[in-house]
Amino acid sequence: MAVLAKIRQRSLLLILVIGLSLFAFIIGDIVSNNSFSGNTKDVGSINGKDVAFEEFRVKVSNAEKNGQNGQPISTLQAVNQVWNQEINIALLTAEFEKLGIRVGEKHIIEVFKADPNIGQNQMFLNAAGKFDLAKFKEYFKSNPQGIQMLKDREKDAELNAKYQIYNSLVKGSVYTTDAEGKMKYQMEADKVNFEFVSVPFSTIKDSDVKVTDEEIVAYMKTKEKKFKSEESRELDYVLIEEKPSKQDEAEIKNNVDRLLLPSVVYNKETATNDTIQGFRSVINNADFVNANSDIPFDSTYIAKQDLPSEHSEKLFALAAGDLYGPYMFNNYYCISKALGRKAGAKVKSSHILISWVGAERAAPKEQRTKEQAKVKAEGLLAQALANPAMFQMLAMTSSEDPSVQQNGGDMGYISKETGFAQPFKDFVFNNPIGKIGLVETSFGYHIINVTDKQDAIKLATIAQKIEPSVATTDNIYTKATKFEMDASTKDFDALAKEMKLTVTPKIRVKAIDETFGSVGNQRQIVKWAFSSDAKVGSVKRFEVVNVGHVVAKLKSISAKGLMTAEEARPQVEQILKNKKKAEKINSKLKGASLLAIATANKVLVQQAADLTLENPSIPNAGYEPKVVGVAFSSKPGKISEPIEGNSGMYVVVNKTVTKAPALKKHDEYVNKIKQQVASYSSRVISALKTDADIQDNRADFY
Repeated sequence: MAVLAKIRQRSLLLILVIGLSLFAFIIGDIVSNNSFSGNTKDVGSINGKDVAFEEFRVKVSNAEKNGQNGQPISTLQAVNQVWNQEINIALLTAEFEKLGIRVGEKHIIEVFKADPNIGQNQMFLNAAGKFDLAKFKEYFKSNPQGIQMLKDREKDAELNAKYQIYNSLVKGSVYTTDAEGKMKYQMEADKVNFEFVSVPFSTIKDSDVKVTDEEIVAYMKTKEKKFKSEESRELDYVLIEEKPSKQDEAEIKNNVDRLLLPSVVYNKETATNDTIQGFRSVINNADFVNANSDIPFDSTYIAKQDLPSEHSEKLFALAAGDLYGPYMFNNYYCISKALGRKAGAKVKSSHILISWVGAERAAPKEQRTKEQAKVKAEGLLAQALANPAMFQMLAMTSSEDPSVQQNGGDMGYISKETGFAQPFKDFVFNNPIGKIGLVETSFGYHIINVTDKQDAIKLATIAQKIEPSVATTDNIYTKATKFEMDASTKDFDALAKEMKLTVTPKIRVKAIDETFGSVGNQRQIVKWAFSSDAKVGSVKRFEVVNVGHVVAKLKSISAKGLMTAEEARPQVEQILKNKKKAEKINSKLKGASLLAIATANKVLVQQAADLTLENPSIPNAGYEPKVVGVAFSSKPGKISEPIEGNSGMYVVVNKTVTKAPALKKHDEYVNKIKQQVASYSSRVISALKTDADIQDNRADFY
């Protein structure tokens, strides 16, 4: 009792201590997440205009909900999507302001009309099927709850309308002159014949030419925009997978094997041993499967093509009551018992759909009445019956079911449980292969062709997943933890080799990356690599659900700015090597004739005939516009100076240049250039981004 009294006396103190500890924990978490640390509360800025996190977060949440093309997206995908939108909108809005672009109600309405959800909505169409502005406005007067939604849509429409004007201005500024058309004509039609000597760069070994980091950096500085780099981290890592051991596999197989035979189980209620029938002789197969399988009992009939391919022959050949297995399929050990067979359980068919106004999923522009649809369907039925071989072509040209139109109306195999309209299923299951007929459903009139039928088998399958046991999982965890601890003080590669692990080739990640090497989306690893705790040489273990453990080592840190020499080497090294090779070859390209130069370099004098500037591909050498350009401009019969090409060094002798006949007009060639430059307006955003001052703080929040 005395002890209890003391506890009561100190209970308030205990509560205060616990409360303060929790408060400290929460404050620490908040500070670590930058809420009160004095860091920015903006997710970034674009040309000095801040992007507030709270507004950004709401947009990200909406983007996640909406997904992309009907597919769900991750939080980081939504973050990247919204961030790119924010940049585009900010940059374009600034351009609209500079140019004084304004739009009124008419512009916004035109944008609305172009939106199928508005412009083709039956509620907003008049008797002639045209968009009716009065109906549109009246709808929102009688539905005030939609006003805010309309205002949001108006903002988007206003921006869209301004962009259309801006885009038109940009397109209007890109034009093609007759002089450009003339040049295009001459580049295509003027021809040159020349002799040449080529000494490929490959005649000098790469190992004989060294490129230093300093040379790579010097080259990058001449093209800084091309070699801009965001802040990044380079990591080595090992993946220690949680895989079942051979012993685990054997144990699962034994478990499945034991289910075939009767077993004795002690019954507490009767204090006696009960004999439980094995799978071989059990009568209630569904209950037995559900009690012993990781995959529930499936009562449907399965066609041969839907069975596991490597076991389909033997499974489909089973007589009722026969067993097959154990066999392995998709990381499961399985035993299957045949429960019966059904003829024609799966049916394949093709159809042609003709809909009418008001039919389910009918096209918004559909004007045909039901009676008119029937007349058309009966006409198509007559054609199909007269020439069944034409059914596929009729479907491709006449069917109004876009989901199967391109493949000749093929609906694939269905069972009686498939969610098709009942009249459609009744026809295909009650008629033989080759039968063509007409059926009405809520979707319209269907001209149906029954193309195939398959028997199916019902199976009771016990499937137990092959998973690592607790002992195996513990061993893997111990191994991963030991590697993490030892790698902090030992050589990463040597330790991996000693523990029979494979170091994955180093990878480079950026602050807002989500994917990490072969393990997919592992944002936690990327965030750690950019945290203040991670220094060069730091090692950390991460658990990856359903995969295992990743132990990563931070190898290097690259600041924002110019790429490191190591990053740029794959792009730059060969360019610089070729330049050094060019210098070595250049001194050998001297001589009184091409033959003398060729002999000195142990190559042949080659011929190039009828080459143009538009197509400067040299025989046995490849694409060499600089070489062909020099050939055109050289004096006939004179040996050119050495030319550094894409694949080697060249000297050429111009034999003849054939000028194309003069044309009065070059409209055809002007139009060709116009087609080439038509997409130039789409480069505006990337050009604006290149010159913009963009501060990106997304990694502080996600």
